[in-house]
Amino acid sequence: MDIAVQNLAADYPLLNVFWTMCWFFLWILWFMLLFRIIGDIFRDDGLGGWGKAGWLIFVIFLPFLGVFVYLIARGSGMGQREVARARKNEEEFRSYVRQTADDRPTAAAELARLADLKTQGHLTDEEYEKAKAKVLA
Repeated sequence: MDIAVQNLAADYPLLNVFWTMCWFFLWILWFMLLFRIIGDIFRDDGLGGWGKAGWLIFVIFLPFLGVFVYLIARGSGMGQREVARARKNEEEFRSYVRQTADDRPTAAAELARLADLKTQGHLTDEEYEKAKAKVLA
């Protein structure tokens, strides 16, 4: 190890390392909170364009005061809006799955269609057996 690095390590005691790490994680936490609030501002459908612009300017130009005032004024609704968004996304997903599953014909319906084609003479016995094996596979 280099002598300069050893001297630097000796001049920076363990408690200072701990406090530096605490400040670093608080800084990361601050940015996470700031981005969460900015995301909530943009995702809120109940807030008009001027309201969004006002809150965004307040949060960007006076970040500490803006974030704390936003949390006091609208903080309780953040969780409710997040839950409502999650429920809406879940319902849209379930609706999509239901619609997709209903659009696909079942094996029984496909076999009935093949039987109708065979009785009408559009399929030979060989073609019917191949198509039936394909549906059942």
